[in-house]
Amino acid sequence: MLKRIQIQHLTLGMYLHEFCGSWMDHPFWRAKFVLKDPKDLARIQATAIQECWIDTSKGLDVAVGTTSVSREEVDARIETDFGRLEDLPPIQVSLPVPPPPVRNRTPTDMQGELKMAAAICVKSKKAVVSMFSEARMGRAVDSVGAQSLVEEISDSVTRNPGALISLARLKTADDYTYMHSVAVCALMVALARQLKLNDEQTRLAGMAGLLHDLGKAAIPLSVLNKPGKLTDKEFTVVRSHPVEGFHMLKEGGNVPDAVLDACLHHHEKIDGSGYPDKLKGDGISVIARMTAICDVYDAVTSDRPYKSGWDPSESLRRMAEWTNDHFDARLFQAFVKSIGIYPVGSLVRLTSGRIGVVTEQAPTALTTPIVKVFFSTKSDLRIPPELVDLAAPGCTEKIVAREDPEKWRFPDINELWSGFAEKAW
Repeated sequence: MLKRIQIQHLTLGMYLHEFCGSWMDHPFWRAKFVLKDPKDLARIQATAIQECWIDTSKGLDVAVGTTSVSREEVDARIETDFGRLEDLPPIQVSLPVPPPPVRNRTPTDMQGELKMAAAICVKSKKAVVSMFSEARMGRAVDSVGAQSLVEEISDSVTRNPGALISLARLKTADDYTYMHSVAVCALMVALARQLKLNDEQTRLAGMAGLLHDLGKAAIPLSVLNKPGKLTDKEFTVVRSHPVEGFHMLKEGGNVPDAVLDACLHHHEKIDGSGYPDKLKGDGISVIARMTAICDVYDAVTSDRPYKSGWDPSESLRRMAEWTNDHFDARLFQAFVKSIGIYPVGSLVRLTSGRIGVVTEQAPTALTTPIVKVFFSTKSDLRIPPELVDLAAPGCTEKIVAREDPEKWRFPDINELWSGFAEKAW
């Protein structure tokens, strides 16, 4: 049985099933193991993570009287919270500046925008690789070029929010450092639009997403791409990137203060356990709180040298567990509305027992996306792919469960929703 407990109640002999926090918050490259080494216990208790899941069927249980929560209780609360997202009023954010010139934002269908998004990804990766190279040599960021890139990404998200956001998630481990910046930029734009920010505020949000991790240019690649567990020293080096990035951008000039703040404080947490300044609650700017959410979502859904990415909808479920400690709850709810409860690429099971992958969001409802079904659990066989619009009149199907891609290991899941047989960019 899975139980969620405070880290202070973790003891040797327990089976650690999962940390309640992203893998960026701790130096362990794996989370599922029997806790035997006192040094590992000490290292866990020294991190900012405050809760974890244990599996009592594989290790010791908590002491009688110790507070714990079952997985079923947590899932029930999250589903209830997600069910309320449709009725949330807009969040008011004030970042006043005049709007930019009108650009091409004519809505496109998903497949049409995916093709344009692939070209944007190719161009964006080259631009970000160049930007990081310039930063490593001590040269200032090309703020004009960065702004142009943000506008191109923003226009794609405006035309069809799901395309570029979903495609940018399909980065390889080697591409991660660069394409993460592109993905977070797109997520920030989508969140800003959900918050109904004006064009200039949206541009600032996108710029924050694009530049937030520039400080990683100062981190040795051998550490950034290390496939195993980081040493304490290496973990400290990685955690220095917000400060490094802030100084790079500050010294280069021409970067707005809001973007500098997001770069410096995107790893702060609502409960004050983040870094580098342990800011708390409203002491963290809105744009930094937005960046924290977008940064973590792309990180945990992406393949890394040391870990495979989580399924998009499962990632949202896990992040929802951390909102009291990590994220601004209202901003997180807005984020979920911006990408959907079941984001594009999520593997789901329908009432008929068929399994499919989400290909597109419904414009008016969070729980009824378009799903491409391709597998029958009743016959345990692949079936001809079929698009099912859960929002269509008379549709009797609905999503009854998230499915774990690691369990099923369908080799063509990304091709099914994107239409690309090979890497598109």
